[in-house]
Amino acid sequence: MSLEDEFRDVPEETRWQGRFIAAKTRGRWEYVSRARGIKAAVILAFTPEDEVVLVEQFRVPLGRPCIELPAGLIGDDAGGEDEDAATAAIRELEEETGYHAARMEDLGEYYSSPGMVTEAFTLFRAYDLTRIGPGGGVEGEGITVHHVPRTQLADFLAAKRAQGYAIDVRMLMLLSPEWLTK
Repeated sequence: MSLEDEFRDVPEETRWQGRFIAAKTRGRWEYVSRARGIKAAVILAFTPEDEVVLVEQFRVPLGRPCIELPAGLIGDDAGGEDEDAATAAIRELEEETGYHAARMEDLGEYYSSPGMVTEAFTLFRAYDLTRIGPGGGVEGEGITVHHVPRTQLADFLAAKRAQGYAIDVRMLMLLSPEWLTK
């Protein structure tokens, strides 16, 4: 019997739910999901000077700062449940980095850690950036914005890792030759 066959008819049970996440089980399998079906938008942005725009934020579950692509939840505010993913990506990019994108290209939906988390995110590529503010996120987020020349990204990440920073797995995408030479 395959894993799919084993779990097909087993009901999902919510063991605990908070405002943003829920701990669930399905048979012997334990996992976490976003509450209320909330998804995320992740943004790949390059400045006109060919720098990748990254954010640094302390992540409580990791107990240390993490280097990441700008990102945020879609429709997480009361009344915004039907927010368009591209609209959320533009909003989050502005909040976190201070850049406005004239256009967002949808690069597809992805799953961050599918053996443990149901969270999905839509990856966007931002185009025609204009600096409109300092970024830093909303109050309490403490986001630091980094502008890293594309050709220096590997060295930047290695230096941050050596300093004890966590590195988001999405950085692997940017380290591929295709993205380094675009």
